[in-house]
Amino acid sequence: MLHPSYTDLMKVVNNEVEPGEAPVVNSRYSIVMATSRRARQIIAGEEPLVNTKQIKPLSIAIEELNEGKIKITHED
Repeated sequence: MLHPSYTDLMKVVNNEVEPGEAPVVNSRYSIVMATSRRARQIIAGEEPLVNTKQIKPLSIAIEELNEGKIKITHED
């Protein structure tokens, strides 16, 4: 099971959206694509942006997204 949940991650990503504006993400697919892209960057040698005990690149990417260290834009 994914912790935090997809719903929680979507709230984090969309927290800066003004009322009436379109959300940055509105599906799980966007979360999956963003975290998998970041996990591939970590595998390629980029340093994690968070201090964590996690060793799996995807878990690190999820934690980075949850802490607001990476952002998803409309172009992603």
